[in-house]
Amino acid sequence: MSLYKEADVPLQAGRTVLITGANTGIGWEATRVLASRGARVLLGCRSASNGRQAMERIRAVHADADLACVQIDLASLTSVQRAAAEVVKEPQLDVLINNAGVMVPPYGRTEDGFELQFGVNHLGHFALTAHLLPMLREREGARVVTVSSAGHKAGRMQFEDPHAERHYSAGARYAMSKLANLLFSKALQQRLTRAGSPAIAVACHPGAAATELSRHLPQWLTTALPLIRPFINSPAEGALPTLMAATLPDAQGNDYFGPAGFMEMARSARRVKPSSASQNEADADRLWALSVELTGVSPEI
Repeated sequence: MSLYKEADVPLQAGRTVLITGANTGIGWEATRVLASRGARVLLGCRSASNGRQAMERIRAVHADADLACVQIDLASLTSVQRAAAEVVKEPQLDVLINNAGVMVPPYGRTEDGFELQFGVNHLGHFALTAHLLPMLREREGARVVTVSSAGHKAGRMQFEDPHAERHYSAGARYAMSKLANLLFSKALQQRLTRAGSPAIAVACHPGAAATELSRHLPQWLTTALPLIRPFINSPAEGALPTLMAATLPDAQGNDYFGPAGFMEMARSARRVKPSSASQNEADADRLWALSVELTGVSPEI
């Protein structure tokens, strides 16, 4: 069986995609490919200038790309709501790709007081999905793609201390946020199924990829990056699981995609298995309830 590649992404003409974190790394590469296949792509970016620069880079390669920038800061629920209000002006939305994230930063909080990684990686995307679900839930072929990480396997939900007020470990909180991504995707799919919705929720992870997300890694690891680069994904390769999740015609709800290579670290894309913890229904429901409580937004399904 041949390895999945960019050329396998089917034509996307007539479809509209919103992808967060679209101006750099995996998000930009996924945007580039989707635009080249004819999709209208809404680039969710923290600043308008970053969005403009990203669109210019894509149009330098694909002059007729159908692109628009949506300014969104996932560390602010107000910004998320404002961005969603812009998106709902679109005639349609077919795919939401919850891609943006932060990884192992020093301790910080979002505008709303959430621990930064849990707030950006999960709660911001939960709220965005909730605001946009009315556009997706009745649309045939619609899907919500949530980008997680292989690091979710080390994650443990800290329901009693979601904002790391008692103790903060950057690595542990990153893993928790990525576990939350998969629990959310599972809970969303369960609710879509019960509602008889044609939309689906799927997830993916990029493996090990050389992107700006690694800027907070320890100095010794960033120094070693040139030595290990041949064994990890470029941003373009790291985007392949996202592209498969977003466009594979026979994707099913709760599918999970990752690299096809050794230990899911790199190379191409295929269906992979998430951890058993990420499929725990009780935790998925508990996270859903906590997310509604914290964001004040309840997805209408």
